Amino acid sequence: MEHFRPASRFFPPLLTLFLLLPACREAGRTAHADTVLTFHRDIEPIVFNNCALPCHHPGGAGPFSLITYEDVRKRAHQVAVVTGKRYMPPWPPEPEGPRYAGERRLSTDQIDRLRLWAEQGAAEGNRSDAKPRAIPNSEGWQLGKPDLVLELPQPYILPPDGTDVFRNFVFPVPITSPRYVKAIEILPGQKKVVHHANLLIDREQSSRRLDAEDSEVGFAGMDVVIESSQFEPDSHFLFWKPGTPPSFEPPGMTWRLDPGTDLVLNAHLQPSGKPETIQPALGIYFSDQPPTLFPMLLQLEHDGALDIPPGEKNFAVTDEYQLPVDVDVLGVYPHAHYLGKIIEGWADLPDGTRQPLIRINHWDLNWQAVYRYEKPVFLPKGSVIRMRFTYDNSTENIRNPNNPPRRVKAGNRSSDEMGHLWVQVLPKGGAPDRIVLQEALMRSRLRKYPNEFSSHFNLASVLQTQNRVPEAIEHYQAALSIRPDALALNSLGTAWQQLDRLPDAVECYEKALRLRPDYPDAHYNLGILLLRAGRAAAAVTHFEQVLRARPADADAHNDLGSALFMEGRVREAATEFRTALRLNPDHQNARDNLALAEERGK
Repeated sequence: MEHFRPASRFFPPLLTLFLLLPACREAGRTAHADTVLTFHRDIEPIVFNNCALPCHHPGGAGPFSLITYEDVRKRAHQVAVVTGKRYMPPWPPEPEGPRYAGERRLSTDQIDRLRLWAEQGAAEGNRSDAKPRAIPNSEGWQLGKPDLVLELPQPYILPPDGTDVFRNFVFPVPITSPRYVKAIEILPGQKKVVHHANLLIDREQSSRRLDAEDSEVGFAGMDVVIESSQFEPDSHFLFWKPGTPPSFEPPGMTWRLDPGTDLVLNAHLQPSGKPETIQPALGIYFSDQPPTLFPMLLQLEHDGALDIPPGEKNFAVTDEYQLPVDVDVLGVYPHAHYLGKIIEGWADLPDGTRQPLIRINHWDLNWQAVYRYEKPVFLPKGSVIRMRFTYDNSTENIRNPNNPPRRVKAGNRSSDEMGHLWVQVLPKGGAPDRIVLQEALMRSRLRKYPNEFSSHFNLASVLQTQNRVPEAIEHYQAALSIRPDALALNSLGTAWQQLDRLPDAVECYEKALRLRPDYPDAHYNLGILLLRAGRAAAAVTHFEQVLRARPADADAHNDLGSALFMEGRVREAATEFRTALRLNPDHQNARDNLALAEERGK
């Protein structure tokens, strides 16, 4: 079967994430003033669900445990003060707008109970009033025993000194048939030095080459490029953040994991002053249910405008994105660094009304979360999603990493700045609408960054997916005018091939291989054209190159067999056809070719 593989690349969400402190509010006179409150009856449910369970348990993100009566009694006054000021539990978003799932904002009544209990002497009460509660185990799997655990065979040693380290660890997934994933839990290793970790899906094993080229465990880099032969926009929040518990995907939102897929853990590490051993693990939870809902992540940002003068208290960055289709918003994830002050996201609807999405008045890098809504927020086509992030680069910002303040621009280090708002949407028109959203997103980026390689490349990939090949070629060429790139050359070759301009396609594949001699897709696509031109011997060489990198590629075995058959090497061809069928029993082309080879070999 003749076919070629257009390669496409999409940059996965870089998740680094943080929370804040809600505004103070005075508690009114409590209705419990004449009641003697006790721990097990009145206080334990509040403290366990909002304090102990998420953070304040042995091994948790909190600096001390609040599991037992003795734990809480010792800090009764402290708990009353910090909850009364709404400093704790940390829940940064303001109450305006939609409610969030798992919201930890205490009610006025709960705050009053904690204050009055402390004032009354923090009585324990009757232990029979206590309800059985499962104590969290922060060092183990929070979601229960995984169906599959992936571990690094060797640890990475984080150097004791220096700046932030971004390290990527590749986890091959040992499955033999497609599976559906309902959750992935990440154990990052040494939590005290792991700022955050994001999980990327590498279906083409493109990260293995980078891993092999690096002498240490994993490979360096923050903005990781994942090569893909299919359009697959980022869709799920896959990450580890301190204090943010893992969760299962909502019903219908599993995602497919295929054999040969690698998972890449992109970890942001911060040296502690001594060598640290980092050996993360992944726990995968499978489902029998295929996905029926296909979300997508939209990123608003304008890091190109981040140039904050020293002393500036109210430096603002804005961005906007107009929805080309109806969507439900499922959640948001804002991201900034130490200078972040006020974080705001909203949507202006076509009828002129405003729909709040999130507002944080006191950004704090030390607290971070994805905020999922209790109920989806509907936004009709034509709505404009907007963000406005304000930064404080003065000495009044107690989190400012520079004293005296210095000029700060966009960058990957935590001492640089970012301003991102990720919005997870569910297109009402289903999976096809994701392509429409991606095209609009790339065109929006190009209005901000007309010379950005990745946006031209990604827009070209989307246009090619829609069979708008001449437009795709225009943007591939624009990307290549910015910088030479093997992946872009290979993709441009597939576009020329779609227009049957084969000499142009061959030229692109050959240029791609000069840049990257081991590039399997370019070898494969060039081999197909050589086979079509009757140059079987040359085609054999390229298919063999593919199989050195991907020995389980059934298509490459079949096409190598076709080239060998044309060369008159019938027995060798039959062996390749049989291998293709062993790898993919449904490969009809290999089955037909094998029958022909066996007939010729009689």
